[in-house]
Amino acid sequence: MNYWLHPEAREDLREAAEFYRDNAGAALSQSVLAEFEHSVNLPLEHPRLGSKWRYGKRRLVMRLFPFSVIYTVVDDQLRILAVAHHSRRPGYWRTRK
Repeated sequence: MNYWLHPEAREDLREAAEFYRDNAGAALSQSVLAEFEHSVNLPLEHPRLGSKWRYGKRRLVMRLFPFSVIYTVVDDQLRILAVAHHSRRPGYWRTRK
């Protein structure tokens, strides 16, 4: 199985990394990216690991940061639709496919 990162999810991740870099330094920014990779690798091996969530999507909560990876499984591909902050604009990603 492989994964596809929605362009807007890529932007979500970039914004998160930039926020931590600007406010806490490069090391924490790199930690966000590493935590994202860890969070993606889990459902790559176990696609139903994330909890069923809104709008027919699945959600995997990142352990160390206030973000969730929102995804669906289509055929043999994990489609990451958002890297959603827990307290910003709830559901903003719901129209992404």
